[in-house]
Amino acid sequence: MSIDSYRFLDFASRQVMKAWAARQEQGVIPFTPLAKPLRECTIALVSTAGIARNDDQPFNQERERRDPWWGDPSFRVIPLGTTEQDVRLYHMHIDPRFGQEDLDVVLPMRRLTELAREGIVGQPAPRHYSLMGYILDPTVLVEETAPAIADRMRSDDVDAVALVPA
Repeated sequence: MSIDSYRFLDFASRQVMKAWAARQEQGVIPFTPLAKPLRECTIALVSTAGIARNDDQPFNQERERRDPWWGDPSFRVIPLGTTEQDVRLYHMHIDPRFGQEDLDVVLPMRRLTELAREGIVGQPAPRHYSLMGYILDPTVLVEETAPAIADRMRSDDVDAVALVPA
């Protein structure tokens, strides 16, 4: 099955995004098999919905408004048990209402907890993460953000991560 990643873009935006994507070097995607059964794993979630807790710094939408080619490469920690009332979505490329109404749409911590109760996964990690999904230059994301998130996941003994694209 072929997926058209550009189908909702107008013609000009589609051409710009295709040209941008063609500039990116193809990298090797590492595959690491699980070292133990999923039912014994601690699972963390990473969302690209730009979720920030009300008591945390919002993602930088003002800079993105000034420079549409820039996306905030930082991340936010979302503790297990965080609810819709505790967060706001700061993403200019998705409709945030769905995630604001039901956080599980963009960060399914309650569903992950249900899977743990059913014995399908071991347990949810105590901390989950959100970042922006609109980052055209991934340098900071790859060199700084991802390693910082990975370090925190190691300290939480996370075995596997589920990516939740927004």
